[in-house]
Amino acid sequence: MYKGKTVLGIIPARGGSKGIPYKNILEIIDKPLIAYTIESALASKYLDEVIVSTDCKKIAEVSIRYGAKIPFLRPKHLATDKAKTIDAILHTINKLEENFDYIVLLQPTQPLRKTRHIDEAIEIIIDNSYKSLLSVTKVNEHPILMRTIEEDNKLVPIINVNSTVRRQDFKDVFIVDGSIYINDSKTLSPTTSLNDNEYAYVMDEIVIDIDDYSDVQKLKEILKKENNKKK
Repeated sequence: MYKGKTVLGIIPARGGSKGIPYKNILEIIDKPLIAYTIESALASKYLDEVIVSTDCKKIAEVSIRYGAKIPFLRPKHLATDKAKTIDAILHTINKLEENFDYIVLLQPTQPLRKTRHIDEAIEIIIDNSYKSLLSVTKVNEHPILMRTIEEDNKLVPIINVNSTVRRQDFKDVFIVDGSIYINDSKTLSPTTSLNDNEYAYVMDEIVIDIDDYSDVQKLKEILKKENNKKK
């Protein structure tokens, strides 16, 4: 709870994964991938409850072992490749007996997000009475210089801005990084697009999205460096 507002953390973790089988419970260094997100969520000062939404008994068992709650399994039709995350969120909050003011979505495939990031994002959305917020990361490659190539080999700018502007005059550009999504629970509906959440929380550390085995290797290297710094 923060300033009288209750906050629910939901970690979506379906069993199916085309790139890496059982990706969410893949062992990374000394614990399964999902454990990194569960531990950072449980350490939050403001999350009143942390629930993993999954259709998979294996993921449920691992999640419970690391302290998350699994009050029920997600129906299989909400865990397909085509299923939307918002539907899994609505399924979770509709089945719970308790109502929460804010919902925080924490994807397990972004394991480098820390507890302080979660708490700072919660403070920002509640302090400012925002309805929705998501985490973003500053990008180095500016879209003003990006082009698509048409069938006739013609270059087409992806944004309609004069590219003669000096690099030092470029405005900072940010990308949705998938680490944190927060929404006022009363505003959520089947048509909600979480990637269109209105306000920003800017991540100040490395963000990685685990999609394939090359990402896993990058994550291991980053974690090893972090562990060495602590020694």
